[in-house]
Amino acid sequence: MMKRTRLPAGFAAALLLAALPALAQDAQPPRQALRVCQDPNNLPFSNDAHQGIENRIAEVFGKALGLPVTYYSFPQRLAFIRNTLRYKLPGQDFPCDIVMGVPAGYDQVSVTKPYYRSTYALVLAPGKGLEGVKSGDDFLRLPPATLRALRIGVVDRSPASDWLVKHRLVEQGVPYAMMNADPAEYPGQIIERDLSAGKIDAAIVWGPIAGYFAQRVKPLALSVVPLKSEPGVRFDFSMAMGVRYGEREWKQQVEGLLESQRGEIQAILREFGVPLVDEPSAAR
Repeated sequence: MMKRTRLPAGFAAALLLAALPALAQDAQPPRQALRVCQDPNNLPFSNDAHQGIENRIAEVFGKALGLPVTYYSFPQRLAFIRNTLRYKLPGQDFPCDIVMGVPAGYDQVSVTKPYYRSTYALVLAPGKGLEGVKSGDDFLRLPPATLRALRIGVVDRSPASDWLVKHRLVEQGVPYAMMNADPAEYPGQIIERDLSAGKIDAAIVWGPIAGYFAQRVKPLALSVVPLKSEPGVRFDFSMAMGVRYGEREWKQQVEGLLESQRGEIQAILREFGVPLVDEPSAAR
């Protein structure tokens, strides 16, 4: 039986779309700007105020290329790639040339080499008897009465959902939709709104979301516990960038930037609290 692989919430649904790779592109004129495809309300990754991880990395790239950075925004729901990187009206140019964050192996774009690897994480509220939890195993070893009393927020159809099923914690799960049609909604609300307000006691979310929003909730001291993949549940994923199929030289240039600007990229990821995983987990 073929084993299913979960991708970070927000990307998995996009893979449901059937789309053929774009045909090989003709040689492009010299770039006048670094034109980035982005979601306008998707912190910690991007927003229209250019405050996200991907915005910051784009600025690093623009400086290295000697080019201004421009953005073409579209909500990252279904058909994001079709409406950004592949969007082209007759007689007009593409509006943007790069997506700054896609899962490695994502087949709707030509994917670069990965530039970071992260993992899902538990975000825990204080005062719930969870102060000693430093790992997923610690969490599972909590007294049964403590576990039964918890409300754990998870994104539906994510690895977190699988983990709750595996460890018989489904009754403790509070499901959140993988995608919301309202562009004013954003993934971090599970922490910034509901966990901070006590509606849930813990959340399991993609690592960059966990790290960033745990820092933002003040004065509440939320703790972030990175989770390790285990048999049947994959938590860690590599992230890359995406360009159009057929633009080989542009892809090579982006990969060169990923290498030459590695130090600044890593500093940005650390500043945003991204839990970084050095090596793929052996357990799958």
